[in-house]
Amino acid sequence: MPPTTAAPALADLTTLRLGGAARHYVAAPDADALVAAVTEADRAGEPVLLVGGGSNLVVADEGFAGTVVHLTGGGVQVVEDGDRVAVTVAAGEPWDAFVARAVAEGWVGVEALSGIPGTTGATPIQNVGAYGQEVAQTITAVTVWDRVLRGSRTFTGDECRFSYRHSRFKADPGRHLVLDVTFGLDRGELSAPVAYAELARTLGVAVGERAALVAVREAVLGLRRGKGMVLDAVDHDTWSAGSFFTNPFVDPTQLPEGAPSYPQPDGRVKTSAAWLIEHAGFAKGFGLERPDARVSLSTKHTLALTNRGGATTAALLDLAREVRDGVRQRFGIELVNEPVLVGCAL
Repeated sequence: MPPTTAAPALADLTTLRLGGAARHYVAAPDADALVAAVTEADRAGEPVLLVGGGSNLVVADEGFAGTVVHLTGGGVQVVEDGDRVAVTVAAGEPWDAFVARAVAEGWVGVEALSGIPGTTGATPIQNVGAYGQEVAQTITAVTVWDRVLRGSRTFTGDECRFSYRHSRFKADPGRHLVLDVTFGLDRGELSAPVAYAELARTLGVAVGERAALVAVREAVLGLRRGKGMVLDAVDHDTWSAGSFFTNPFVDPTQLPEGAPSYPQPDGRVKTSAAWLIEHAGFAKGFGLERPDARVSLSTKHTLALTNRGGATTAALLDLAREVRDGVRQRFGIELVNEPVLVGCAL
């Protein structure tokens, strides 16, 4: 097992820059070290928190009463098959580094997912998606360590049971440690069909048309920067966990007048959490008007709750409750947090 070292504050390992220390800390540079660390903690009855890029975690000010296992190493393996490539990416590989390489190599299918923080191992858990793409569209296999069966397993893409921001791994939290993810990607200079209207407008193409891979990546990065969704140490709008609430699915009769509506196969509609937040009275930058403000909604995007410096997790959660409760009172719709809450609750 990798040696346990002095535990850093989780504020140093998360993009929100919030959270106290863990009881123990282990760095895991590869899959073997990850499995060894978690297995040892399981045998000792020690709670485990797996941390990659820390971009989807909200950790209590009191920290974590267990062992943090920190993924610190990555790696990419490529198998070519004519106009297709199978790319197996280690769980600890930074996600955007992989996307950048895919664009540079002419691998098509993840270019619209540029700029998303975190590690590759986290992407199948949440079925990470943005700008009309989801990892579910290209994942062909996920290899995990099953903490119940105490062995490695490989799930095909279909077996991952992907849906909007969900998977079999999220449905059974903590059981599966993602070791690596395999993507099936086409070769080409042009992107997958552009499926998101805002991105299509930025690129000057119609929805369903293709654009140069490099142009798609640059356009997505530009759009994300404009919303404070590309990490920048000097921009407090990026001191966040990304979108704090998921877009809700509601019965059409619940949909507020004027709200965005995306029909679903089950008869419900998906609407916009950002629209609900704004129309419930929470504008961009909400919270900054308060004396000595330490938390606020992003000044660029109402879905992000941000640390303005010197914040506490308790204060951030108070703001999250205020927004969630305000939307419920105005529209009767319950917003659900997207980040994982560690040692705390809404």
